[in-house]
Amino acid sequence: MTIHRRKTRRQFLTASLSTSLGIIGCSTLQQQQGTTSESSSNLLVPETSLSDAASLNLSSTPSATSAIPTRILGRTGVELPVLGLGGAGKTPLSDPNREQAALEQIQHALTLGIRYFDTAASYGPSESYLGKVLPPYRSDVFLASKTAALDYDGAWRELERSLDRLQTDYLDLWQFHHVSFDSELDTLLGNNGAIQALEEAQEQGLVRFSGITGHHEPQVIATGLQRYPFDHALIPVNAADIHHPRSFIPGVLPFAHEQNIGITAMKVPAYGRLFKPGVLDGMHQALGYTLSQPGVHCAVIAAETLEQLEDNVRVATEFQTLDGPSLAEIEQRTVAVWQDNTFFRAWT
Repeated sequence: MTIHRRKTRRQFLTASLSTSLGIIGCSTLQQQQGTTSESSSNLLVPETSLSDAASLNLSSTPSATSAIPTRILGRTGVELPVLGLGGAGKTPLSDPNREQAALEQIQHALTLGIRYFDTAASYGPSESYLGKVLPPYRSDVFLASKTAALDYDGAWRELERSLDRLQTDYLDLWQFHHVSFDSELDTLLGNNGAIQALEEAQEQGLVRFSGITGHHEPQVIATGLQRYPFDHALIPVNAADIHHPRSFIPGVLPFAHEQNIGITAMKVPAYGRLFKPGVLDGMHQALGYTLSQPGVHCAVIAAETLEQLEDNVRVATEFQTLDGPSLAEIEQRTVAVWQDNTFFRAWT
């Protein structure tokens, strides 16, 4: 075992974090138990200032202009808006040539009421971009990142790098990324597996909650949730998945719901393919279907433009749980195109 993996939390922070930012305190997001609330999150109050933010002429106290409904994220007890911002895909957040647009999008998301930011070590510059905007508001946001490393040392390296890029001393949620096969679960959970890095990081206060993600095989995710008490899972839940012979909706959601495991949905519009002519009318149907599934607490959706982000927030703000006939009608619209809208299932 390498020596630097043995660092205590204090030693890691001293070595890795920028002293200009200081040590940011633990999250003060509300941790309540209850049902869906229609109220918005508290206004953001910066703890410090960033030169990057100043260069964008950003408001020092951005306020939510919408009241996105909130839900408790399962056993984490954290109350979050039902819409979060994703950091992957063909968006400014993952593009090394679009830093200015990325910083503007992150700040605009804050202003619109987004509090949940999802990224990963493999999402290009996404973590670094978030790290240039979010630190002043750290106690008011829920920050999630991921590692694809399955071994102890590799996971520790990626966690340290993620914390450094994000300019934070802890992650609210750290997840094992795109786990696709039972053999990967065996490595992850075995001797010298990444799960040991997670447990040490939690003991040191570097990680609050644990999670697993995947879009290849629901059985693998369900098995992972049974073999280890993860707090959360990030899985694809969209209006076409129900027609797949191995759907994540019946394959993962019932068990997660029973165990009160936090579930965030991804691939909600299937990268826009659900909006092709003759399929769904728009995001209100795609997001409405996803958030109406029992056991789903939030959805993370990336945005290519500020206008798209604003539209997504508007739809989330207006969300109301769909009834059975409405869900059936949406499912009927996708029955002939489910393969086109679950193409990502082939990814591992």
